[in-house]
Amino acid sequence: MARQLDEQIAGRFPVGRRLRILDVGMGQGTQSLRLARAGHQVTGLEQDTTMIAAARQALAGEPEGIRERMRVIEGDGRETGVHFLPGSFDVVLCHGVLMYVEEPDPLLAGLARVLAPGGLLSLLVRNGDALAMRPGLSGDWAGALAAFDTTAYRNRLGLDVRADRLSTLTATLAGIGAPLHSWYGVRVFTDTAADDAPIPADVETLLAAEERAGRTDPYRGMAALLHLCGVRG
Repeated sequence: MARQLDEQIAGRFPVGRRLRILDVGMGQGTQSLRLARAGHQVTGLEQDTTMIAAARQALAGEPEGIRERMRVIEGDGRETGVHFLPGSFDVVLCHGVLMYVEEPDPLLAGLARVLAPGGLLSLLVRNGDALAMRPGLSGDWAGALAAFDTTAYRNRLGLDVRADRLSTLTATLAGIGAPLHSWYGVRVFTDTAADDAPIPADVETLLAAEERAGRTDPYRGMAALLHLCGVRG
């Protein structure tokens, strides 16, 4: 997914421009640090104190120039209006967050509000149109049948969360002034792999296959996750 994000940034902004980036629900800061290392000014917003501590520890080990380009703020992604002025960022990331939010529309509207005109909104969500794939491929036929009629599911952490449908998010993004520009599938072939599965010897070939499938119909529509990119009008 990092390659897809870099592609969108490269296609929208001049080469060498230092972007103002907000990473909502940054977790341990992996994506934020990667972008700070690339020269961008990054703000990470996270409410989990354990994740914040891990991100700050990782940041402390970086060179001074990178530390100066990244700041970490403790806060809820649904309260961006409390922390930031309208149009404060060129790029806003919200990856792996919407599934934990019961009513995502206010959060998305807040993210669009802090985007500058022409800014990029990057979302990573669970694909509500393909929830039957994981239980079906695992031989859980009852679970597969039940998944057709819902957007609710239980994730690998044992938490009851929700998925998003492409059509619904497309309409929402249009309504908040950041219409869908591009979308990709993520984890088309690898969603059923165990978290502790060893890295295969031909991992580069695997990644190439995933990358191709994530850009190609009908495969991308069956991905476990969707990466959606909206552009602020």
